[in-house]
Amino acid sequence: MIPTANISDALDLLGINGQVQAVRALVPGARCAGPAYTVRFAPVDVPADAPAANYLEAVPEGAVVVIDNAGRLDCTVWGGLMAAFATQRRVAGTVIWGVCRDLVEIRALGYPMFARRPYMRTGKGRVRCVGVGEVAQLGDVAVAPGDWIVADDDGVVCVPAAHQGAVLSRAQAVAEVEERILADVRAGVDLATARQRHRYDQLRLGGRSGEGRRKQDP
Repeated sequence: MIPTANISDALDLLGINGQVQAVRALVPGARCAGPAYTVRFAPVDVPADAPAANYLEAVPEGAVVVIDNAGRLDCTVWGGLMAAFATQRRVAGTVIWGVCRDLVEIRALGYPMFARRPYMRTGKGRVRCVGVGEVAQLGDVAVAPGDWIVADDDGVVCVPAAHQGAVLSRAQAVAEVEERILADVRAGVDLATARQRHRYDQLRLGGRSGEGRRKQDP
């Protein structure tokens, strides 16, 4: 899996807004990558019991569940039972614009979990599922169903499906150059010389043509 740092560089080079801010890894070392399966939540009009959001059975194996809960920090939309079921279904991971709970259980599973933070308060009677397979927001990043999500300890990135090939190709190029630089440094070459030898600065600064999808309004 290409690290999010390299994909972030590629997104910058292509002028694409895909770096998700304020969402972090809650299970250290757990990584995921796959097409986005999007879910949106909204507040209930009157506090009451709302039907359970039973969308998980429809999530394809290898997909990343992307949940838009409007960034709320006061109630959760994911917990240990859902993580256990998702693990059994071989779901790649979950990214929430909001919070999750049952972190001890989720960590015991080693399930890739990314959210703003953990918080124990239930979303039952506070929010309800209002959309599946629609554009969802992760902060100022719009995620369409099928966009490619990559997440690791450095954070979360979204690669628009239409630009997946270009972004991943450039990210791989950055990663390969960094490996060559690292090999030189280990062989005793100073960092500045190694960077110059492999044209690192030109690689990182070139290609800002604005050819990608830029920042979307939330």
